[in-house]
Amino acid sequence: MAKRINEKLGELARDLRSNTGEPEKRLWGKLRASQTGFKFRRQAVIAPYIVDFLCPHIRLVIEIDGDEHQANKDAVRDAYLSEKGYRVVRFSNADVMVNLDGIVELIISHAGSMPERRKITHPTPSLGREGL
Repeated sequence: MAKRINEKLGELARDLRSNTGEPEKRLWGKLRASQTGFKFRRQAVIAPYIVDFLCPHIRLVIEIDGDEHQANKDAVRDAYLSEKGYRVVRFSNADVMVNLDGIVELIISHAGSMPERRKITHPTPSLGREGL
């Protein structure tokens, strides 16, 4: 069964995907459709936060910081995500706009150095059936 996310966060994430800034649009153009060899999601919910880009397979979070980001709040957020097993890599809007290909290379480098998440395996069901 899929994990349920907070309905308000899910709505906000959908709104953010609809109203993406230019730096995020440009980076998404490079990350989408597994062009990097890694599958990313955009505006993904990791409650209580929404991250810009997430590669769930390796637990890599990419954040694009505009002028509104505050270092102290970002530090708290990064610590929380790190505690949950995510690695956060941040870039500024300006960096993305000026050096998109370099940013993509750095993301691929970070992603390539990270271990894959262990897949959750379910125990083999018993051959006996209830009621038989």
